[in-house]
Amino acid sequence: MTLRYDLVVFDFDGTLADSLTWFRTALGDVVEHHGLPPVCDEKAESLRGLGPKEILEELSIPTWKVPFIAADVRKRAAENIDKITLYDGVSDMLRAIDDSGIEIAMVSSNGEEAVRAVLGLENSNRVSQFACGAAIFGKSQAFKKVIRKANTRAERTLSIGDEVRDIEAARESGTVCAAVTWGFATAEILTESKPDYLFDKVAEIIPTATAQARKLTDA
Repeated sequence: MTLRYDLVVFDFDGTLADSLTWFRTALGDVVEHHGLPPVCDEKAESLRGLGPKEILEELSIPTWKVPFIAADVRKRAAENIDKITLYDGVSDMLRAIDDSGIEIAMVSSNGEEAVRAVLGLENSNRVSQFACGAAIFGKSQAFKKVIRKANTRAERTLSIGDEVRDIEAARESGTVCAAVTWGFATAEILTESKPDYLFDKVAEIIPTATAQARKLTDA
């Protein structure tokens, strides 16, 4: 038997790193800088239960503004690396996947320098591909690129994220998709989006990512 997956593609913010805690402190400045309506704590929390299009509508963000806001958030994140930390268990999880011989890629709208800084040298060395600075709604193309570079196929790739748009990008690229409940989106809306796997704890990723292909070969 062989491993079921050759490649695991991770989102970064909200999946591996607790960026949400920092972002909540920066949100007021971001909306003010871009001329958006103020967002109170209650409204910010309610956004977690919406899909990507609904979030843009709720915040009155025209699509043309999205790249500029994303670039601003990337810049702010790079300036506040010390306020963003990995979730507990992430280092052990990455080690287990890497030790299993599975390639790890990072597809994130955040900048590569910031991602590497939060991961640290040892974790960064476990990642074979960094596709960072990806467009907010352009992750599926980044998925396809890292799959080609890894010389594998979409059906032998597991992508893991924390938002509905991560699931949508996985569907568009044809990968097996998983979502985590500790990031931006609520467990309820993630469940409605029907990922192949839904993880409640970091450690749950390991057995799924490193599973052998018994079911595939028996089918």
